[in-house]
Amino acid sequence: MKQNRLILAFTLGLLAFFTSFSTYSYAQSQNKTIKRIVIDPGHGGTDPGAKGEFSTEAGISLAISLKLEEYFRQAMPDVELVMTRTTDVYNSVVEKARIANAAKGDLFVCIHTNSAAPSKNREIIGYTNKTYTVKKKGKKKKVTRKVPIYKTTYTASTARGTETFIYGVGKSDEKKEAANEMVNEEIEKLDSISISQIKELEANNASDPTRSMMASLLTKQYFQRAASLALTIEEEFQKAGRISREAKQRPKGIWVLQAVAMPAVLVETGFISNPEDEAYLNSEEGQDEICKVITTAVLRYKNSLENQSKSNANSK
Repeated sequence: MKQNRLILAFTLGLLAFFTSFSTYSYAQSQNKTIKRIVIDPGHGGTDPGAKGEFSTEAGISLAISLKLEEYFRQAMPDVELVMTRTTDVYNSVVEKARIANAAKGDLFVCIHTNSAAPSKNREIIGYTNKTYTVKKKGKKKKVTRKVPIYKTTYTASTARGTETFIYGVGKSDEKKEAANEMVNEEIEKLDSISISQIKELEANNASDPTRSMMASLLTKQYFQRAASLALTIEEEFQKAGRISREAKQRPKGIWVLQAVAMPAVLVETGFISNPEDEAYLNSEEGQDEICKVITTAVLRYKNSLENQSKSNANSK
């Protein structure tokens, strides 16, 4: 887990170094305030997600997300909030991404619960005689052997805790494609490019080298910001006394995270497969603590962006 955190932190350092030397100082010249947050409750409707002893991932994710919306509203009254669903309905990941991108969100927060398979145990509880027919030298012969009788039981997984994901390391092309949709908007925020150049860029197609470069830089910025927020969320969970399984990239990726044109994180709030975690995830106390943690982390993230924006403005 520490190795994952170190790799993520090291990657952030490299990306920050690369971005600081970009031709247009792209990341530094963008508006760094958060005006709109998209909250995505995982699963829903015909897709219940993982199941616990008495609840489903879809139900827990919706309950936490609705509370999180209120926590965000109280903590950040100047921020517009968009929900991908507010009831127990099914939206495909394609529809979730469409909602987020249409809303032109500045941040995408996806809420889920984790699950781990139970452990399988087999023990010998006795023996029985079993007769086999074998063929030897062309002749069939019956042989009786003593074989064990097994009893199979399952024990619930002991896995517990939180983990926060960002889009997969091998999914930059998909993220760049999403980012490309935002280039027309983002280039208008640059102060180092003329109006005529903006019109020229808008007229060109997505294969334009300059446009491609800007989409690539935007993709890297999305990664950098998402990784920073993911690390902050897990840090706040640790402060709250939760078991943290760290901020991570899933090798195969999480489709919706790379399909949205904004920094995006997926928070696994606990293991529904663990009886203790399931009870916590369904409790008022547990849901309130999760919402407080995520709200604190997002506020830290938001304030960091705004402070950097002020610092950049003062240095000009």
